Formats: sequence, C-alpha cells, structure tokens
Amino acid sequence: MAVDGPPKRVYAAYQPAIEMAHALGITDRLVGTAFLDAQVLPEYVDQQKRVDYVPSLPSREALLEKQPDFVLSGFNGFFAEQGADSSVGTRASLRELGVESWIFSPLCPSEDGLTDQSIDPATVTVENVYQDLRDLGVLFGVEDTARAVIADLRERIAEVEKRVDGAERPSVAIVSPNEDGSYGTVSGIDFGSHIIERAGGRNVFADLSDTRNIDIGAEELVNRDPDVILTDACCNADMTTRDAQADVDAILRDPALADITAVADKAVHPFLFADRSAGVRAAHSIEQVAALLHPNLVG
Repeated sequence: MAVDGPPKRVYAAYQPAIEMAHALGITDRLVGTAFLDAQVLPEYVDQQKRVDYVPSLPSREALLEKQPDFVLSGFNGFFAEQGADSSVGTRASLRELGVESWIFSPLCPSEDGLTDQSIDPATVTVENVYQDLRDLGVLFGVEDTARAVIADLRERIAEVEKRVDGAERPSVAIVSPNEDGSYGTVSGIDFGSHIIERAGGRNVFADLSDTRNIDIGAEELVNRDPDVILTDACCNADMTTRDAQADVDAILRDPALADITAVADKAVHPFLFADRSAGVRAAHSIEQVAALLHPNLVG
C-alpha cells in the first residue's frame, strides 16, 4: 500500500536518517527517532530536542504504537524477518500495514537491505547523498529545501577539494580497538574511504572490498603503516570527539603499533563512526578530516 501524499508521520532510525530529516525541515513530522551514534550536528540540536528519542532500535510493536506512515532508516539492519534481534520486520511486511520505508541508497542492495555483501562499491559516494536528498525532497514535498541543502554541501566540499588539490596525499586508516587486541578498520567500499579521498588523503585499506568493516591484527596495521590514524568511536547520543580520546590513547599505548608512522608522529586523531556515515554530515566530515590531513591548507 503506497503512502497517500507526502508522509505525515515519519519514524527515523540511525544518525544519517535523523539528521537528514532535520535538514529537510520535516522535524514536525517525526513521531519518533532511535539510535544516534553521536550528538547531532549543532544546527540540528534544537530540532532533536523536540522529538521523542530512544537509544535502542524499537521492537515492531513499539514502532507501530507510534502509528508511522513512513520509516526512514540510515542503515539496512533495521529491517529483517520478525523474531530477529532489533528488527521491526521486513519492509514488505510493513508495507502490508500501510507503512512505507526508505533505506539510504548506498546501503540498500536489496528489497529488505539485509546484507552489505551485494553493495556495489561504486555506489557508495557523496553523489548518493545528493540523490537521496533530491528523492526525499520530492517524496516529502520539500524540493526547495533539498536543493538548498545540496547546494550548501556541494559548495563546502568543492572548497575543500580546491584547497587540497595538488597536495601530497597522506595514507589514512580509520581504526577501532577491539577487546581481544585486534583492530577494526574500514575498507574501500565504506563511505569513510570517500571522505578521506575528498579530504585529500587515501585510505590505506582501500584495496579491501569484501565488506565495509574489517577486523585485522596489529601486524597488518603495522604492515600498512598509515601516516594518519582516525578513531571510529561509537555509539551514544551524547558522544563527541572528546569521547574518542580513550581510543586515541589506547592506540598510542599499544606497543605492537609503536613503529607505525602515525603513532610515532602522534598523528592519531579522535574521529566518530557517525562522521563516516553517508548523510548530510558529509561536508562536515570532509572539512574535519581535511583540517587534520592538511592543516596548512584547510583551517
């Protein structure tokens, strides 16, 4: 059953969806939000305070209690067969109840978006963010707002690219310490790789493409020897880069990583998982990373 006219009761799950809803000016249509990975961008703080929020993804029953006519999700794990953990059911099952849904295009490889395995790496780009904004602008009847958001993102990203054009590109790894002593990192198909590239760097793990998130041993990180390491801190609605300092300290203290260029040069910087997610914070993230990689060019 299709939505009759622009959705009026929208449930937004995950950071990219919540921030895009605010950016498009549909805060007053949000009947609920869930699972922020970090504080929303400063320009959306006041809007987010006005909507219901829960830190965990809702059950199917809790979602339906909000009587949404539309679910906007920033990641694909929200939809699965009933009975799965943190699932509201498949998109098809929600549609039977008159609830339409949307998964951001870089993360929507199938009808129910259940796996990263079939994501085409070529689709996970900033252009997808623009396309989602255009399409959602039409869907929600806010085309002018969508165009303005796209124009702002384009202008800011173009300014960064102009400033770093021709500069030497340092190698970068986005790294998260695991409890077992291994490390998580992001591959070439992750949106974080595109952020690094637009910011004037290169993902030292760009050749890996089986999945977005990869666990590696310290030895592999040493072999790749990144010039710069960014953390991947997550997940709390109050989280800021200050909270990522613990991961910075853990990386700097690990004796197995002492000979890595980034560690020796203390070029390990706090960074958030939210900042590598495909959404309207793309310009913010590119500006942030460019300032770390090229401080003399981007201030």
